[in-house]
Amino acid sequence: MLIQLSIRNVVLIEKLDLTFDQGLTVFTGETGAGKSILLDSLALTLGERASSSLIRTGSNQASVTACFEIEKTHPVYQQLQLQGYEIPEITNQPLVIRRTISQDGRSRAYVNDQLISLNFLREIGQLLIEIQGQHSQIGLMDMRNHLSLLDNFGTPLNLLNETRKTYYQWTETTAKLAALKKNLEETLHEEKWLRESVEELKNLSPQAEEEQELVHKRRSLQQNERHLELLVSALNQLAPQDRKNNQPSQVLLNASKTLQRLLSNSENTSFSESNKSIQAALEAITQAEESLAEAETTLSQLVNTIEIDPQQIDEIEERLFSLRGASRKYGVTIDELSHLLQEFEIKLNQLDIGTTQIKTLEIEVNQHRQKFEEAAEALSQHRQKIAKKLEQAVTAELKPLKLERAKFLVSLKPLNRDAWNQNGKEQIEFLIAANPGVPPAPLNKSASGGELSRLLLALKVVLSQKSTLSALIFDEIDSGVGGATASAIGEKLHHVAQTMQVFAVTHSPQVAASGDTQFQISKLIKNGVTYTTTKCLNSNERKEEIARMLAGNQITDAARSAADSLLNK
Repeated sequence: MLIQLSIRNVVLIEKLDLTFDQGLTVFTGETGAGKSILLDSLALTLGERASSSLIRTGSNQASVTACFEIEKTHPVYQQLQLQGYEIPEITNQPLVIRRTISQDGRSRAYVNDQLISLNFLREIGQLLIEIQGQHSQIGLMDMRNHLSLLDNFGTPLNLLNETRKTYYQWTETTAKLAALKKNLEETLHEEKWLRESVEELKNLSPQAEEEQELVHKRRSLQQNERHLELLVSALNQLAPQDRKNNQPSQVLLNASKTLQRLLSNSENTSFSESNKSIQAALEAITQAEESLAEAETTLSQLVNTIEIDPQQIDEIEERLFSLRGASRKYGVTIDELSHLLQEFEIKLNQLDIGTTQIKTLEIEVNQHRQKFEEAAEALSQHRQKIAKKLEQAVTAELKPLKLERAKFLVSLKPLNRDAWNQNGKEQIEFLIAANPGVPPAPLNKSASGGELSRLLLALKVVLSQKSTLSALIFDEIDSGVGGATASAIGEKLHHVAQTMQVFAVTHSPQVAASGDTQFQISKLIKNGVTYTTTKCLNSNERKEEIARMLAGNQITDAARSAADSLLNK
């Protein structure tokens, strides 16, 4: 339950600390005293939007703190744990939610001093308190809310979970089947091109890093060609093929013969002194002849070791031309051609196995659809049972609320197959027959504002026993009614408060008298500044306040007597 509420600098409230107990707590006061400010402040701790306009004039920041006393098994703690927030270890430690608003419009929220996002605050706020305002019956008129209200009354969670699980399995498998059919259809359109491409690439048989290897091999062959040309040229210089030109060896041979003839004439005394020099020259020529012959032999051997295959270079050029042509054609690099071939083969393979996969998925779709129909049918049958119970329970609660002629009905309308969803295969709508002989009609077409308020209260009375909420707040749910009807509303609020904490903002003395605790909200002007104050009333003060509500500003003894009678009742 909500055990404490602290408000600082919100509109007309400067400082307010309220402590609450179990049962029915009522807030009363004149119009404009600030009751709505109190509820707006509490709503901030539940994740409502914040604005800097809420900050009291002259203050830099507004804050609201709400303390809750809840069991450790409460769904709020489960949600906090799932999101990684620390949970109090002490059993009786309260859950504290604090919200701050600064002048720049920024808002921060904390749970037990841990920063929390606004969206997550809304999620856990819905599990703690529900505020039913003067116009909250609009939500009751929204047919989209009726399904959850019915299920909250008594639909087993396992039926809901099974229906949702089988629905998601059915829709997911259906989506896979549709995607496979679409891919198969697209592949069929390009089947001819795919088969031609696969044949072309298979014949080409591209290999990874083949381009680099071919380029390297071509470069090596071209270098061998240039080396051979130079070696042949050098060899030709030593031993020219053109015999008309003197070969180096012939030149050396001729020079050697000439010097030998010169030495044979050694008797000639004029040359006898130069014989040694001539002999040295002849030896040098002989050595040169031998070196020349050795060089010629070495070059010839090198020429014979170098293999030149012009056809191989042509084949390499042709291979590179084919690979680069395919690369341009398919818009990929040469290294990616082999991967592209694999992709094309996979697509063609899908054509071969696609029909089998489609048949398999079609069987799975039918199986999941059948399971969903079975789960949804079980859910529908149970909903029909609890719908009757809800009709009887709410209709019984309408009688004390002076709607004894009204009859509450729950309509279960089957949906078309294409409208089936994770919640089942029917549409839930609440109907009301306000008077005998009048056919049931939707709430927004047959119920007045006062009737809707009482219908909402009747629903809350019935559903409160199934709720995990810590508190329920009614904001002027008695608006537009009085007398015996207001007394009936007060009794029902008090009845709901037996199972959960209930707050009611009211202008009705009958409802105020039904409270276990009563707070008076008033407006005070001090030194030209307006303040909203709140006071918890004792028994005498309650009698005076209820008398004021009955008689107005001039409180009479008769009003006090009537107030006393209401309180005693």
